[in-house]
Amino acid sequence: MTAANTTDSVEGVSLSDIQAFIVLEARLADEHRYDEWEGLWADDGHYWVPAGTGARDPDHAMAFINDNRSRIATRVRQLNTGKRWAQAPPSNVRRVLGNVEILAVDDPVAEAAANFVLVESKPQGSHLWAGRTEYRLRRVDGILRLVEKKVTLVDADRDIPTLAFLI
Repeated sequence: MTAANTTDSVEGVSLSDIQAFIVLEARLADEHRYDEWEGLWADDGHYWVPAGTGARDPDHAMAFINDNRSRIATRVRQLNTGKRWAQAPPSNVRRVLGNVEILAVDDPVAEAAANFVLVESKPQGSHLWAGRTEYRLRRVDGILRLVEKKVTLVDADRDIPTLAFLI
């Protein structure tokens, strides 16, 4: 992983801690470890995948996903049933992360971002996803928690196939 911000820490937030968190979050999603993935979220978490590029406000933009914390829990429960039609059987997914950087620190929240390429394989074939993920992280009882995850897909301005897994 490369980092645009090569500082070891910014105002007490370690780049290596943020990188480790981002890698863990991606691995849990890729391995369908949904309960553990959900456990990474803060109580006020927000998960947003805008439809289109340049979206700044989730309340005034079209979205593929626009979940508050309650909806994140519902999405995880649905995925855990194994009966979610769009994901039966679940896709095999793996992502590669890079260009991890700390964007800002406004105690107690750190903003970070990373680029990704994700390969999804399912019975109908494979699909390549790519984009940039922005994270807002906060320490809760000394542990990093995900406050916001915004995934901007490279092809967000096009029709996309079903997005029924965690991106």
